[in-house]
Amino acid sequence: MNQDAYLEQLAALQAAAWPAGTPRQPHYPHGRQPLSEYLRAWARLQPEAPALDFYGARLSYAELDRQSDRCAALLVELGIEPGERVAVFMPNCPQLHIAFYAILKCGAVYAPVSPLSKALELSYQLKDSGARTILCFDQLLPVVRAVREDCQLGHVLATSLSELCPAEPSIPVPELLRAPKVEGDDFIDFYPALAACQAPTPAHRPQLDDIAALNYTGGTTGLPKGCVHTHGDMLYTCASFLAVALRLHPRSVLLNFLPEFWIAGENAGLLFPVFSGCQLVLLARWDAPAFMAAVEHYRVSHCGLLVDNAAEVLEHPRVGDFDFSSLQQTGSISFIKKLTPDYRARWRALTGTRLFEFSFGMTESHTCDTFTAGLQDDDFDLRSAPTFVGLPVPGTQFKVCDFVTGELLPLGQEGELCLRSPSLLKGYWNRPEASAEALRDGWLHSGDLGQISEQGFIRYLGRRKEMLKVNGMSVFPSELEALLGQHPAILASAVLGRSDERSGQRPVAFVVLKPGSAASPDSLQTWCREAMAVYKVPDIRLLDDLPLTATGKVKKNELEKLL
Repeated sequence: MNQDAYLEQLAALQAAAWPAGTPRQPHYPHGRQPLSEYLRAWARLQPEAPALDFYGARLSYAELDRQSDRCAALLVELGIEPGERVAVFMPNCPQLHIAFYAILKCGAVYAPVSPLSKALELSYQLKDSGARTILCFDQLLPVVRAVREDCQLGHVLATSLSELCPAEPSIPVPELLRAPKVEGDDFIDFYPALAACQAPTPAHRPQLDDIAALNYTGGTTGLPKGCVHTHGDMLYTCASFLAVALRLHPRSVLLNFLPEFWIAGENAGLLFPVFSGCQLVLLARWDAPAFMAAVEHYRVSHCGLLVDNAAEVLEHPRVGDFDFSSLQQTGSISFIKKLTPDYRARWRALTGTRLFEFSFGMTESHTCDTFTAGLQDDDFDLRSAPTFVGLPVPGTQFKVCDFVTGELLPLGQEGELCLRSPSLLKGYWNRPEASAEALRDGWLHSGDLGQISEQGFIRYLGRRKEMLKVNGMSVFPSELEALLGQHPAILASAVLGRSDERSGQRPVAFVVLKPGSAASPDSLQTWCREAMAVYKVPDIRLLDDLPLTATGKVKKNELEKLL
């Protein structure tokens, strides 16, 4: 069967399986224009409506628009030009939202960095992206200072979360909001700089094809790669996914605690609310009591959470003290714990809503490529297979190919999951060979195992790559091996994953030391804790040699026996 006939057959099957009452096309409330213009539109139409609430610190749509305009003017005053990357090294907070829309408005490129990163990881990403300006949480200034000179940072802006902590917060606040503001003369204080900026709002208006963000993802061939995403990618992700999965509107109240440096958190916190004009209730991080209090206090209607989070709420000793009746849609993400009929039944008994699996996606595709909402009758989605991820969102197509030949495989057969979507990355930043390998004839070749059922449903069977999931966070052995390779005592290393009851998986590094080295597993672990985020730190096991093939590749199947 040729590709056109295959896709035509698949489209007919998926149309027949489409949930009743679910839109079949993306929906654009303000037309096809960048989300920075959506913010301007909502600021005109509903200036006093709440855009964001952070433990009682509130920004209206007019204020978010005005402050992001002021921040865009500040960035231009600092010399930022269209296309220039600006790094943002922040936990969830209103300042991140102001900076995000400011970066888009002045035509620069948003380059988020995980606030869990240590100096080596931050240095790598700054150098790779070429960012010369960074906005950071002031408690992270020591990490920035450690790399500032080496990375040739021109401007460091910093801000404190305690500046926004109300005297009487609306819900319980985490400790990072209580941390005293850091003083210093080697950075620009964010809010005073906004107040002092006299520059006019930039006249620049981004276009849909302009680069908007570099979202970094790991891989199997070295350190993380920057996925080049445009304003159009962001817009389509909202227009296609919200139409079928969340159906937000200006009267909705959406809660997000997913980390916004992560592209799923970017979608949920930074993009979806402004696209739909709804109120965002933002948490700095997951906390069950704060979540339960926020749902009741703000009358939250929509949220997404890990199945682990739902389980924690269900089992919390104070769960009976809170009112969850405002909830209308609760999507879930299965990482360590998987969505089951039992969790769904218990969640519905508590809240009156039905948990559904949000979506399948990748950083390369902006993550929201399928939907399962509307496929829950009689637990159809959960009975179909534990790897069921539903149907493609409107405008996205899937196919399954042979890993070696690239030939199309019949429905029901397992092979490489490939997808074509308007939100596909435009390439990996400064990596033409990796881009050409992943993007072929307009299709993203995921490198992962998948299957399309004879009814047209997508099944995701796992990563053919070696990626691990530690507490829901992606950990790539190749990245850890690359980082370990920078230790002066390490000759070679190979990283695998082992099962762990608490975290799902845990990385294990088999390490060969250079001759004469006195390094120990303890000293290497200490170095790792300083060099990488805590969830990436591997167990260390020393070997005299790594088992190699004739071509010099590590025989990881032999190492697995040592786990």
